[in-house]
Amino acid sequence: MSNAYGDGPPPAPSGAPRRTPLGALIYWTAVLGVWGLIFVVGLLAVFATDLPDTSKLYDVHRQPSITYLDRSGAVVAVRGSQYAPPADLDALPPYVPAAFVAIEDRQFYHHPGFNPWGMLSAAIYNFTHPGSGLRGGSTITQQLARNLFLTPAQTYRRKAQELILAVWLEAHFSKKQILALYLNRVNFGGGAYGIEAAAQRYFNKPAANLTLGEAALLAATMKGPSRYNPAANSERAARRATVVLYEMQRMGAITQEERDAAFAVPVHVSARLANQRAQYFIDWLDAQVRSQVGEPTEDLVVETTLDLPIQAAGEQAVRLGVAAHGNQGVQQGALVAMDGEGRLRAYVGGAIYADSQFDRATTARRQAGSAFKPFVYLAAMEAGHTPSEGVVDEPLTIGNWSPRNYTGRYLGAITLQTALSQSVNTVAARLANEVGTTRVAAAAHRLGITSKIQTDPSMALGAVEVSPLEMAQAYDAFANGGYRVRGYGIERIRTAAGKILYDHGAEGSARTGVISEPALGYMNQMLRQVIASGTGGRARVGGYDLAGKTGTTSDYKDAWFIGYTGGFVAAVWVGRDDNTAMKRVTGGAAPAEIWRAFMTAALPRLAAQAIPGSPPIPVARDAIGDILSTDAAPPPTVDAEAPPTSEPAPPPQRVARPRQPEPVPF
Repeated sequence: MSNAYGDGPPPAPSGAPRRTPLGALIYWTAVLGVWGLIFVVGLLAVFATDLPDTSKLYDVHRQPSITYLDRSGAVVAVRGSQYAPPADLDALPPYVPAAFVAIEDRQFYHHPGFNPWGMLSAAIYNFTHPGSGLRGGSTITQQLARNLFLTPAQTYRRKAQELILAVWLEAHFSKKQILALYLNRVNFGGGAYGIEAAAQRYFNKPAANLTLGEAALLAATMKGPSRYNPAANSERAARRATVVLYEMQRMGAITQEERDAAFAVPVHVSARLANQRAQYFIDWLDAQVRSQVGEPTEDLVVETTLDLPIQAAGEQAVRLGVAAHGNQGVQQGALVAMDGEGRLRAYVGGAIYADSQFDRATTARRQAGSAFKPFVYLAAMEAGHTPSEGVVDEPLTIGNWSPRNYTGRYLGAITLQTALSQSVNTVAARLANEVGTTRVAAAAHRLGITSKIQTDPSMALGAVEVSPLEMAQAYDAFANGGYRVRGYGIERIRTAAGKILYDHGAEGSARTGVISEPALGYMNQMLRQVIASGTGGRARVGGYDLAGKTGTTSDYKDAWFIGYTGGFVAAVWVGRDDNTAMKRVTGGAAPAEIWRAFMTAALPRLAAQAIPGSPPIPVARDAIGDILSTDAAPPPTVDAEAPPTSEPAPPPQRVARPRQPEPVPF
């Protein structure tokens, strides 16, 4: 039916009241509010469908600990979770919980489990600062909900469930109970969970005896238990603790006088933790332990081959050596030392573990440079050559490759012994070409190099990527009388109750001979001369039978010194993680100095013996050898290796760079 106004309902009577703008706003706000509430309730209902079981709130599942001992039974490290009995909140000094509230959640006593303004502020920051790291805006209650029931995964579902559980916690527990649960379950780094375990671990005291400064330092770790670990990152943790104390004063938890008094009293972390040794070594062993016994279900004890005093000497030598040559572009170093059976006595994967956990002792592969030449000479000795054999150092071309010497000059008629001690490139290249690069590669693999070796002519000068561990175990055959070893660090694994789960000795002790006489005697004689009168002069330690070889790669990206005495070998590498060049750093400089510093400390403890095998073999001196070995002038301190003039060796693959921590925003 139609009317004067067309189809449809008639218009409202002209006398009907119209909504004011304020009334319309209230009306539509109410409508949108109702629909928004329905949406939120429905959304939360969806996220709540798979909430975790909250009935096991007080259950504690502890990851078994693994205690690592050195060869003398001294504790090297403890890995895995360590829980202590829960601390009574009433027994703690008031400033202990106040420190955590001040830095983590100033509105803790006033919000219903979440802080809308904090969440909004975090959302705005994340939107306006893309790529600068996310802020979460979580309250203590939300953090507790995440730690108790959820995973750290950064997803919207997890965040929504965290919010639901935080409200549930607030509805079922008092603020005091929530704070007590939080302090007794939170991760403080270093395997310590809960305030009591953290106090014992870092300060060797119960939580009830914590000072204000110590409480602030523990609260500082909440920003990141590993980044702000008081033992591993003491300076960063101290800066964060300063922020904690200022926040405590701002909220009225302490006075300015109490804050200043806390600053005046130094906080000392447990000396045992502050001086933890061998962390690269423990990282390396951790996966091996699990491969041998599976995922631990009970506390384990791992007896290792490490010698803590020698390890300490290695760490100090690398740290100081890298620092001393920092102005030459040296950024990192590594050192691996083992005895004649392959037992690792020292293992240093970097200059400072707290700064970078990337392990350069085994994970990195770097070009060996002239440190590879002993395998060339070994193949030559086994093919019938001798140290006293005369050769000529002169320009050489193999195919379209022309190696040249570091000095840019040629020595003319010399012996093979002088050629190796002075690291002459042309002679090494000629030898490898004569005996065959395949035979050279086979010799290196036979002694213990496990990486792939390309057999282009440039391999004679070390265009081969290896790790310090490989080089140490390969040179060990020269040091132990000609036997191949495989470097290892675990002697046995047992439960805390004493049950043996793994014993390296049960694998058998039969050794495989890989170098025979007279080649072994020839090689030891020539490698002795590297230190006595050749490029390794800076590695010399008086009173000991020592031998070794320097190594420097093209463009000065890597520098090595691998040296040994009877039944003990140490390999040292220095370079940069980004694989860029140093400033003319050679194997005869920084690495040889680090090796000497390390061996000076290690040799007396080892009661070092003479290098086994044939005694030193008299070799007729050539004129060049007499000049270079004279006491009238110091021995050369640089390698003679240099990049070829054409078809340079292929560059080493880029080494995976360790992730460095971002700067702390203070």
